[in-house]
Amino acid sequence: MPPIIFRKGLDLKEAVAADLSAAYHSSIVEEVRAAGFTRKTGRLTVHLAREFGFCYGVDRAVDYAYQTRKRFPDKQVFLTGEIIHNPHVNDQLRGKGIRILTDPGEDRTTLSPDDVVILPAFGVSISELASLQRQGCTLVDTTCGSVLNVWKNVRRYAQEGFTAVIHGKVHHEETRATASQATDFPNGHFLIVRDHAEAEVACDFIRHGGDSAAFIARFGDALSAGFDPVRHLERVGCANQTTMLMSESLEIGEMFRKAMRDRYGEGELPARFRAFDTICSATQERQDAVVALLDAEALTMAVVIGGYNSSNTCNLARICAERVPTYHISDPDCLVSGDSIRHRPIGAPSTASVHEETSTGWLPPGPLVIGLTAGASTPNNIVGQVIERLETLAGAAGSVNIAPNSGVNRA
Repeated sequence: MPPIIFRKGLDLKEAVAADLSAAYHSSIVEEVRAAGFTRKTGRLTVHLAREFGFCYGVDRAVDYAYQTRKRFPDKQVFLTGEIIHNPHVNDQLRGKGIRILTDPGEDRTTLSPDDVVILPAFGVSISELASLQRQGCTLVDTTCGSVLNVWKNVRRYAQEGFTAVIHGKVHHEETRATASQATDFPNGHFLIVRDHAEAEVACDFIRHGGDSAAFIARFGDALSAGFDPVRHLERVGCANQTTMLMSESLEIGEMFRKAMRDRYGEGELPARFRAFDTICSATQERQDAVVALLDAEALTMAVVIGGYNSSNTCNLARICAERVPTYHISDPDCLVSGDSIRHRPIGAPSTASVHEETSTGWLPPGPLVIGLTAGASTPNNIVGQVIERLETLAGAAGSVNIAPNSGVNRA
């Protein structure tokens, strides 16, 4: 009998609603929303981006994890890896007895039909899914719909003989899962490019050819097995890791379109180039919202909240840092004092073990206008705690000014 796979929840949404609210709700965040996304406390003004924090896909994944624990109270419940890139959320799930198979001491080879395994929002590779099915585990699939849309297009590329060019990070769980979709077909291939520089290397090869061995050595495991740049860059289809910087994904797609046009001519483009829209709407909305905030307000600085290995959070910080001094923090404890802050360096690799810097003199005297946003894997309670901490450090706690007719009352 094939293993059971739950893909639409476990009919326990109402049963876990109170637990989710207790873990992740913030009354302060709700007040800020109701007050036009602005909160003034003494010398401090906080402008919150109008789209921030948990997206639909993340909210759904966490909801399903709580439902799973509720549905199987007496079984071992595992996650194949972090459900999302937020340490607070993953620690909450560990606290509920959900074990993460990438944690030290865990061994996925011992899984059995008695175990329940949750697939994270990023999805898993085809080979990993097949292995779990062979082991007979009950599976709860929380893969985000936006990721599934990318997979659909990548599979279509492979079926039609196009190499998938994926804008993403080669070791990111989502990108590896997406790449596996391309190689699920005979002669299906992929190339993963992280940025403009890597895209330019591939585009130059399309235009002029070159040393195939050097190309393969340059990209390493960012290429599918048996990749031949001469043959496999003749027809390409672009896709992306959904949490990448939207503008960069679009620019890289245009780079490949121009390279194919330069090599083969405008008339050949329909037969040699594909570019479906695989931008995640939630990622785009959060990036658009922070740009709108930067355009609308004269900010002293920006504070971006989220896991240091969260790609979409790192990209929000990149956007802000182009305009104002920006600090990417993981949680309110990073706001050490009015003089000292711990933060992730802008532009550093988005890994969980990234070096954390400590800066001093970050909170200047006088009026403070801080733009605040959070990555799609950051819950509201963390955002609320950061706002409270900012108020305390600015010496402004206890004097909240609410916008007129906001419907919010504070003593």
